[in-house]
Amino acid sequence: MLLAFDTASPTVTVALHDGNEVTVELTSDQAMRHGEQLAPLIERALAQGGVAPGDLTAIAVGAGPGPFTGLRVGLVTARTLGHVLGIPVHGVCSLDVLAAEAIANGMATGAVEGPFLVATDARRKEVYLASYDERGRRVEGPVVDRPAAVASDLPVVGEGGALYPDAFPGARPPLRPSAGFLARAVAGWLVELLDPEPLYLRRPDAEIPRSPKPVS
Repeated sequence: MLLAFDTASPTVTVALHDGNEVTVELTSDQAMRHGEQLAPLIERALAQGGVAPGDLTAIAVGAGPGPFTGLRVGLVTARTLGHVLGIPVHGVCSLDVLAAEAIANGMATGAVEGPFLVATDARRKEVYLASYDERGRRVEGPVVDRPAAVASDLPVVGEGGALYPDAFPGARPPLRPSAGFLARAVAGWLVELLDPEPLYLRRPDAEIPRSPKPVS
């Protein structure tokens, strides 16, 4: 039984995958409250799925890029659970999950054909962005930049395209990472598995003050 969750976007998403299909998927109803909502959502998902923590065989967690606090909550939780339960923890670039879902959906709708971009909200009027080939393989990025600096007429998956239509006129769904598709992508080997380390791309807002310079 695979437990998957992502905290790289403003909302928390949690899912269970039994090796064949997603059995439970939950999404938080409040934004930017990762610390308060992740643990209860995991508990609810396990209860709804009739799964005990000891039944879990692996954990998949979105590694970002995303805001410092959200990623820290998700990755620390994943590593702690993996250590306590003695099971592997797989990190996945959250942009890769969006790309894989876009490819899967595109097979049915034709929404994504050929090369495309994934852009998510980095706040500060910036986006996290990566480029993908027609099979959904990442070929460049991720980077963080201003929308105008990375503007493109290619199809753009993710919330960044919806937020900045002038820079990305080819906006496409999905908008935010889904734990359900994260689980499907990991179970189906559709994405690269990484160490559970955060992809911050920028320094956290809160830093330890430097020592004062000596007075000469």
